[in-house]
Amino acid sequence: MSRLIARTELALICIMAVGFVLIAQQASFGLYQVGLLTVMASTLLHIAVGNLPSGAGLGRTLAWTAGILCIVAAVFGLGILLVPLLAQLGR
Repeated sequence: MSRLIARTELALICIMAVGFVLIAQQASFGLYQVGLLTVMASTLLHIAVGNLPSGAGLGRTLAWTAGILCIVAAVFGLGILLVPLLAQLGR
C-alpha cells in the first residue's frame, strides 16, 4: 500500500505543477481559475495523503483521508469564524 501512497503523492505533485502552469499563463482568465482551483484541491489532498500511515489497507487509507480532510475543513472553518472576533480584539 505504501507504493499506492507514493504514487498518489507523485500524481498530486504533478497535478499541482499543471495548476501552476495554468496560473502562470496569460491567455485565458478561465484557465487561470481552473489552475487556481486545481492547486488548492491538490494541496488539500496532498496534506491528507502525506499524513497517511504506510501500512494501511485501502479501506483504512480512504477512512484516514476522509478524517484528515474533515480536520482540515474544521480548522479552516474555525479560522473563518474567528476572524471577525479577532479583528474586534485588535481595535
